[in-house]
Amino acid sequence: MEDDLPAMDLEALDRYLCSDRAPDHCMALSGLDGFLTAVVIAPDRIPPSEWLPVIWGDEEPEFESEAELRTILATIMGRYSQIATCFESDPDDFDPIFREGPRGEVDASDWAAGFLDAVAMRREAWEPMIRHRRARILLAPLLFLGDQSDVREADVDWEKVAREAPHTIPTCVIGIHDFWQHYRQRQRPQPRRGGRHRR
Repeated sequence: MEDDLPAMDLEALDRYLCSDRAPDHCMALSGLDGFLTAVVIAPDRIPPSEWLPVIWGDEEPEFESEAELRTILATIMGRYSQIATCFESDPDDFDPIFREGPRGEVDASDWAAGFLDAVAMRREAWEPMIRHRRARILLAPLLFLGDQSDVREADVDWEKVAREAPHTIPTCVIGIHDFWQHYRQRQRPQPRRGGRHRR
């Protein structure tokens, strides 16, 4: 029963991901948040059985207790559901989890890298957006921050992009979500109109 599940605890998840029990190549909290966001808004559904191993870097996580295991998995799935509910009900409320530096500065690079890890899982499905002349602009800040060097050649002030990323990324992600919503609507078979009707 859902009442038996541990509550979502992002602080506990953050501590675990930084601990020695987590795999060496697992995602940090901000990267995980970007990853889950892309999984939610992806053009194709990705089942948890496929995306959960990516979080751990395809290694086996260790837990000190059954309670810790339940808390960590419940928090990951809870955050996934929270993001999905946000985009289903009010995308404007989307609030990504960015990493903060020692002086309080916000760094969105881990988040962007996590987002792109999920895109890579369904690269072919993302191609319609990547090839779209206008819509692909929404991916540019994520590609730059995620260290996709091919976009750095563009005539853009990328330092400014990095500074403004905490404000622009939510807008870009909402735009990406809208693109796929409209794309899927256009791909659905339309009812046929006209023609002869039998009496």
